[in-house]
Amino acid sequence: MTVTEIVAATCMSQSNTSNHLRCLRECGLVAAEQQGKFALYRLSDDRVGDLLAIGESLLADVARGVYECTRYNLPQDVRLEQK
Repeated sequence: MTVTEIVAATCMSQSNTSNHLRCLRECGLVAAEQQGKFALYRLSDDRVGDLLAIGESLLADVARGVYECTRYNLPQDVRLEQK
């Protein structure tokens, strides 16, 4: 993706996105390839994408569990009494 595409996907500013991409390149998590006047960014290792997908799935499951937990829907004073 180009910086412009990443900005559109993340709703971050261009300067913030560029700064993050620079840091990710320095860490070796992102690679860039120059194509004309644009740089195309990609994950440097497919396992990074796999890891992000697993993390997103885990967070979705945890959020669902928190949402469905009846203890979180109780008033604060009742929760304190149950501890």
